[in-house]
Amino acid sequence: MVTLRQGYDPRRNSFDLIRLALAALVAVSHGIVMHTGTQPQWGMSTLGDFAVDGFFVLSGFLVANSYLRLHSFFRFSWHRLLRIMPGFWVCLLVVALIVAPVAALLQGLPVSTPFVEPPTVFHFLAVNAGLLVNEYGIGGLLADNPTPYIFIGSLWTLALEAMCYVALAGLGLLGLLRHRWPILGITVLLWVLASIQSFGVAVPFGDNILRMLLMFFLGACAHLFADRVPLHWALLVVAITLFVTSAALLENYRVAGAAAFVYLLLYAAARLPRPVRLRVDLSYGVFMYHWPLQQLLVLTAAFALPTWAFVALSLAISVPVALASWHLVEHPALRRKDWTPRWTRRPGARVDQDAADQRGLASAGR
Repeated sequence: MVTLRQGYDPRRNSFDLIRLALAALVAVSHGIVMHTGTQPQWGMSTLGDFAVDGFFVLSGFLVANSYLRLHSFFRFSWHRLLRIMPGFWVCLLVVALIVAPVAALLQGLPVSTPFVEPPTVFHFLAVNAGLLVNEYGIGGLLADNPTPYIFIGSLWTLALEAMCYVALAGLGLLGLLRHRWPILGITVLLWVLASIQSFGVAVPFGDNILRMLLMFFLGACAHLFADRVPLHWALLVVAITLFVTSAALLENYRVAGAAAFVYLLLYAAARLPRPVRLRVDLSYGVFMYHWPLQQLLVLTAAFALPTWAFVALSLAISVPVALASWHLVEHPALRRKDWTPRWTRRPGARVDQDAADQRGLASAGR
């Protein structure tokens, strides 16, 4: 029976395609909310919940692989920084200097509004530059939108993803990533806490922190135990059944269906009959820019379109912006991944020059 380790090929897999599909699912979910005021749900969970959980699962799998491959805390941190921060900083600038002034004009206000009315673009940039989003609004704009005042509603998860990177790197520094059973123990503890929390019992972590840590470390465990995870159609059927039942019946599907959800994602990523490896990674750009673009569309005649057309139009205009983000910001930043100061180089540490492997492994996360 083929295992996940045997079935996963870093150069032939569908991780890029699945990440893009998850980003599109987040955009669809948000577009429906903006147009109708309600979030589409499956059971007690929203479409956006499943998509974000999927991002963290894939990120945990790929980032655990990255840390073990790089043999260096500094290089791992440098790779993670380059993958998230340049794109995030440019997105903040685009929203502050382009989207907000356009929103002011569409609302019949002076183009200077976001620069002079609180919270100003300068405040917006300053308090959000560290990745933790502390200010979602600019100049009091978007007050009459269905999701008022919020310019970057999808970016709150990035700080939590960085938190997961820090947690993984800390375990790596302690040497625990090379001993998979302690990581499994930590993951089981996170699952127990999440299960207890779902019954209304207070636990040390907040809802979102615990949720993201659990899904991330389930993905990391899948990588660490990949030689013991069989890829078989019968197990796929069991996983589908367990996931669908949990999502339909439980308020928190993760109590019974988290591991099944992880299996579904990784089975698809590793075993699609014809793996699709994308030449460009649009997932991060679509994830970052769909929300501010949808907020602008709400201020135009596009808001009168049927919901499906509004959502489709928002995706259509998000793709070229995501392409620009990849070609002008993300990819040029990733080309600097192999830079390493001499004083940080360890004997025996290797620099991976394989461009395809770089893109597949370093693009983890949104």
